[in-house]
Amino acid sequence: HVQLVESGGGSVQAGGSLKLSCVIWEVTSCMGWFRQAPGREREGVVAFNPAREGTYWADSVKGRFFITRDSATNRTDLHMDDLRPEDTAWYYCAADCGDPELAIKPGGVFGYWGQGTQVTVSG
Repeated sequence: HVQLVESGGGSVQAGGSLKLSCVIWEVTSCMGWFRQAPGREREGVVAFNPAREGTYWADSVKGRFFITRDSATNRTDLHMDDLRPEDTAWYYCAADCGDPELAIKPGGVFGYWGQGTQVTVSG
């Protein structure tokens, strides 16, 4: 069982920034974030293999979101800039996603996820 703990999120006006943090204790070959808004399908936001190069982003957030990682604390931060109302959703840090390139595509699967944190962007 993979344990993930999230923090961050909140409310911001369009154009603003927020940061989400995730701490994961187990070794995983694939982790990232997905989001889900009411009435919408779950959407992969980002996925990567912590042991390899390569981070895969959803087209909807490319160039606006980025991640930073601290291996000493097992913490990964999702930095979200230039937020838009359509970014409003519950965000989940997740792991056990197989191939990260596939994880952020429709139908991508994450085996474990955290409690979620809400992000609200007002226009």
